Amino acid sequence: MAQPHSHMTPQIRHAVSADLTEIERLLRDAGLTTAGVAEIMSATPSRFFVAETTDGTGALVAVAGLEVCCDNALLRSVAVDPEWQRHGLGRELVQRIVCHAEERGIRALYLLTMTAEHYFPRFGFEAVDRAAVPADIAETLEFKSACPTTAVAMQRTLHMNAAHRNDHDVADRR
Repeated sequence: MAQPHSHMTPQIRHAVSADLTEIERLLRDAGLTTAGVAEIMSATPSRFFVAETTDGTGALVAVAGLEVCCDNALLRSVAVDPEWQRHGLGRELVQRIVCHAEERGIRALYLLTMTAEHYFPRFGFEAVDRAAVPADIAETLEFKSACPTTAVAMQRTLHMNAAHRNDHDVADRR
């Protein structure tokens, strides 16, 4: 396990297919499901962001992913190696996912959590009834079976960036 150093800030980057084993290790170590991760990684690994040490080992110490479902997406698989917690990596990864989703024109982000319902409101997420979750999100593996029904569902409405807003405006005028 990598030792955090105050002078060494991990580099955040898009994941690549070769990161799958380390991503799954981080998730298992955090007690999170790996269900569906391999499928997303094989199709679009760039939907995951990872934090990688810059000490020459290239160890992955944090991860967060985005599962896109039509106009909505699921924020999933947010995990930080215990030795790297409280260094802002989780915050930085969630902010990157939110920005990435907005750039893609995603209308809303959803998540399920068993332990972090007090963490995500700082990013604009609010608890919602699972019955209010759109069908495309409710049909994901994470909602249907990977997370217990006692997990808290949360939602954040996103703001489309100007380029996507203009694309939608042009489409609406046709």
